Amino acid sequence: MVTFKTRLSKIAKTNGTVILANDYDISVKNLENKTIQNIKKLHPYLCAIKLNFHLLLPLGRKEIMKITKTAHKYGLQTIADIKLNDIGNTNRVTTENLWDLGFDAVIANPIMGLDSLRNLVKSAHQNQKGVITLCHMSAPEAKLSYDLEIKMKKKQQLYQLFLDWALTAKVDGIVVGATFPKIIQYCSKKAGKNLSIFSPGVGTQGGNANDVILSGTNYLIVGRTILNSKTPINVAKELHFQSLRK
Repeated sequence: MVTFKTRLSKIAKTNGTVILANDYDISVKNLENKTIQNIKKLHPYLCAIKLNFHLLLPLGRKEIMKITKTAHKYGLQTIADIKLNDIGNTNRVTTENLWDLGFDAVIANPIMGLDSLRNLVKSAHQNQKGVITLCHMSAPEAKLSYDLEIKMKKKQQLYQLFLDWALTAKVDGIVVGATFPKIIQYCSKKAGKNLSIFSPGVGTQGGNANDVILSGTNYLIVGRTILNSKTPINVAKELHFQSLRK
């Protein structure tokens, strides 16, 4: 069967590299219907949809499966953004449930350790699913943790260690915030074509789509910039064309 990385790359060739972060807050009602309508309206300009923990928790199994089936019907990949980080058995049980719900990939936190990460990737790839790991997040306070200097075999910053682990474990991609283009450049140069870079934070958080694309980002993860717009289709369309021009 075809891998997640290949499936995502294939649709991105025609639909561009924008991933919708469908992350509504708790005040929004009718989450299932709103999400399905977003897929139906925006799918020509998306390659995937990302669903965060806080959106998944209010929904039941039936609702989540309806969302993932709709996404697949329109050719989109589905990503569970739960920052997975636990012991091996918990990771295995969690991902088995996510795959049953129709997800194509999971976002995980590599702080679990290299051995656990390797096992997670191995298990996911056996099911033709993907693993995307955190490397450096988009919020300003991310610098307080991801820029920490650590010493193992050598001195380096935490995000550099996470990049090394991502390459060693052969994950499908890493998350690097669009608000840190220089770190995207560093990761892109070191990783080459061995993994993809997924960048949240365009627009509302201050990231510039053109800047991060030129820095080496492969996929733009965009949420509030689209969801809170009065013309979400126009915003998605513009980002779509920007992503195709790289």
